[in-house]
Amino acid sequence: MKEELECCETTEIHEDLLEMVSRNMPPEEELYDLAELFKVFGDSTRIRILFVLFEAEVCVCDLAQALHMTQSAISHQLRILKNSRLVKSRREGKSVFYSLADAHVRTMIDQGREHIEE
Repeated sequence: MKEELECCETTEIHEDLLEMVSRNMPPEEELYDLAELFKVFGDSTRIRILFVLFEAEVCVCDLAQALHMTQSAISHQLRILKNSRLVKSRREGKSVFYSLADAHVRTMIDQGREHIEE
């Protein structure tokens, strides 16, 4: 059964609270960028890729093997992760190795896991 959301019984605008919210609200562009970042985390394949990268810097071939996917499918997801600045790459000879862009990526995933385990 769906729980019904409770609402106020009367309409009362709390101007002081709205003023505080208005002062502290980030610009619309920043909110949009944040929402777009969280959309990237909305795909389990991308999350799986990030978990592999928690352990080691790897190439597309290694990721495809570890996740039982095609290199093409992995490359597509890596492009999204790279465009979102969650992973970075470096070339070594004929191979391109991927790693987490920075420690924030692990922190975001760890905090998400912590939240769902509560």
